[in-house]
Amino acid sequence: MDPTDALALLMSPEGRLDPYPTYERLRAHGPVVQAGPVFYVVTGYAEADAILRDARFGVMDDALRDQFMPGWRESPAVLSISRSMLRTNPPDHSRMRRLAAGAFTPRRIAAMRDVVQAQADELVDAMLAADGPVDFMAAFAYPLPVGVICALLGVPAADRPLFRRWATDLTGVLEPEITADELAVADRGAAELRSYFTELVAARRRAPADDLTTALVQAHDGGDRLSGDELLANLIVLLVAGFETTTNLLGNGLVALLEHPRAAAALRERPDLAPAYVDELLRYDSPVQLTSRMSTAPSRHGDVDLPPESWVIVMLGAANRDPRRYPEPARFDPWRAQVHPLSFGAGPHYCLGAALARLEAQVAFPLLLRRLPGLAVAGRPERRARLTLRGHATLPVSVGREASPVTVPGTPPGAAGPTP
Repeated sequence: MDPTDALALLMSPEGRLDPYPTYERLRAHGPVVQAGPVFYVVTGYAEADAILRDARFGVMDDALRDQFMPGWRESPAVLSISRSMLRTNPPDHSRMRRLAAGAFTPRRIAAMRDVVQAQADELVDAMLAADGPVDFMAAFAYPLPVGVICALLGVPAADRPLFRRWATDLTGVLEPEITADELAVADRGAAELRSYFTELVAARRRAPADDLTTALVQAHDGGDRLSGDELLANLIVLLVAGFETTTNLLGNGLVALLEHPRAAAALRERPDLAPAYVDELLRYDSPVQLTSRMSTAPSRHGDVDLPPESWVIVMLGAANRDPRRYPEPARFDPWRAQVHPLSFGAGPHYCLGAALARLEAQVAFPLLLRRLPGLAVAGRPERRARLTLRGHATLPVSVGREASPVTVPGTPPGAAGPTP
C-alpha cells in the first residue's frame, strides 16, 4: 500500500477507529514519507521529536492559512484556534504562553494533588451509588478534569456540564479533514464558548477573583499584552485542552488496564508506580494522535529533503509505537525503561498542562483500582470517529463493590515492581 492509499485509509471511519495498523503501513515506507508535492507524514519517533523542536518549523500562520484554507477568517472555530497560543508562532506564542504559565508551575501543580484526590473520591462515591452500570466517560473521565480546569479558570461549578458538547463540537476543527457540515458544528461550539467567556471576562472586570481568568484579564487591560480576540481564544483553548486530553487519557487508560489485569493488580498494590504507568499509557494509546507543522527553511529529516513551506503531519501516536525507539511497541509494558511519549508534543509548543494531566491520571488510576476492584467493561464501548483526539464517546462499566480500606506499605524509591 503506497503512502497516499494508507493516508486515505487513515482518514476513513474504519481507519480512525483503529489507526495503528495503518501507521505500520506508512512506516514501511520510512520514518518520513512524501504524500504530496509539499505534504509529508512523519511516523518515526526520533524524526518527530526533532521536527517538533526544530526552529525551522512552526504552526501555520495567517498567510499560509489564506493559501491553504480560503475563507478561514469567517469561521469562528478556526479563528478561535488560530488566535490562541496553540496555533501561533513566536514572538506572539511566547508572549501568550508566558501569561498563562504561572498557573502551571510544578509547585502549583503539586499543591493541587489533594484537590484532585477529593474530587476523584467524590466521583467514585457517585459511581458506587448508581443503580447498575455507568458510563465511565460521563461519570468520571469528563467531570474530573473539567472540574479541575474550571476551578483554575474560576468557572462556576453549575456551568461545567455545558462544556462537554461545546468542546466536542469545537474540537472537530482539529481533524486533518473536515466537511462543511462538521465545520458548521465546530463553528457553533466556538460561538457558544466565545459567548460564555465574553460574559465571564466582563464579570471579572467588574469583580476580580483569584483565578486564571482574572490574571489574563488584568494582563490584557493593564498592559495591552493580549488583544481581545487573543484573550477569548486562549481562555477557550485553556478550557478545552484542560480536559479533552485528560478525558481521553482516562478512558483509553482504563480500557488498557482492564485488558491487562496483572498489570492493574500491581498498580492497585503499588500506587507509587503510577507515574511510570501513566507514561506507558500515554505511549500505548495516545489521547492526541497527531499535530502539524509548516517549514520555513530547507531541512532534512529521515533522509528526506523537506523544502520551505512543506506541510508536515507529525503522527504522535505512530511515533510512540516506533519499534526503533520502543521494542515490541504494541505491548503494554509499564516496566519499560526510558519512556518519554510524545503525546504532549515537544519543543516550544509542548503542552502547558501536561503536568496537570499526568497528576490527574496518577491520582485517578490507583484510586479507581483500589476502591473498585471489581471494575469491568459492561457493554460495548463506543469510540469517537476522530483521529486527532483519540478517545471514547461512551465506556459502560460495572463498578462492583467497594473494597475494604487498606493501607499500602511504602516502598523505597527504585524498588523493582512485580512482573506483569
